[in-house]
Amino acid sequence: MLNQVSQTSAEPIRVCIAGATGWVGSLLVRHILKSSEFTLAGAIARRRAGEDIGAVLGLSATGVYLTPSLDDALKRPTDVLVDYTGPDSVKQRALDALRHGVHAVIGTSGLSASDLTEIETEAAMSNLGVIAAGNFSITAALAKHFAMFAARHVPSWELIDYGRADKPDAPSGTTRELAEELAGIGPSQIGFPLEQTHGAKEARGANISGTQVHSVRLPGFVSSFEVIFGLADERLTIRHDSGNGAAPYVSGTLLAVRKVTGIRGLVRGLDRMLFAKE
Repeated sequence: MLNQVSQTSAEPIRVCIAGATGWVGSLLVRHILKSSEFTLAGAIARRRAGEDIGAVLGLSATGVYLTPSLDDALKRPTDVLVDYTGPDSVKQRALDALRHGVHAVIGTSGLSASDLTEIETEAAMSNLGVIAAGNFSITAALAKHFAMFAARHVPSWELIDYGRADKPDAPSGTTRELAEELAGIGPSQIGFPLEQTHGAKEARGANISGTQVHSVRLPGFVSSFEVIFGLADERLTIRHDSGNGAAPYVSGTLLAVRKVTGIRGLVRGLDRMLFAKE
């Protein structure tokens, strides 16, 4: 359960970015460097370690040097770790951050429900906050919110998840998050038993917490998802499409950075922040 605590400090929030030279991470660094609300405390990237992050991004020198590990980055005082890296390393880095007394905002895709449970347990033990979202886009959070509302009124749905051809995780973190939260409403009602499917049963998709999920990986896609709801003689589709730029993820991530120091425990999904009851 989420516990909120009051925030009284007017000091800038000290942020360490893991994946600081990546697609989203580099844009976050640029925004933080221009902000009076945040200060860049650390930058993690395996390549070009030891170089000033400003110079690496074609900016003025910042005095913050890329480090290959969290331990090196946390030699400077840090309030929040923001992680945009890969599914093979994000869980351990989040756990390590919590054990160092640092809150975490996780934008990296690929964490399972069991991974998040482990992170939630550590956050509770550490009395710190974690916000994890498969997608920090404001419009993606809205699409998820609308889908959760629709599922309370339409009992049958399936998810389609679209990603670039080389995307390593399937389904995407966005789609997995939505499927697992839809389970709180109930399993989607299926008209014909999956085990009795004629032909390749895999064609009916993967069952993620009671929802059939289909992942498409092709050139030309960046990241999209759609939820298709069906009733007799009608259907509803809620779809979100991402463009080629990383800008949509910045405002949601920075919102999470603002909020995470004032919570205790795990919040899963940006929509929980947008629609939280005061």
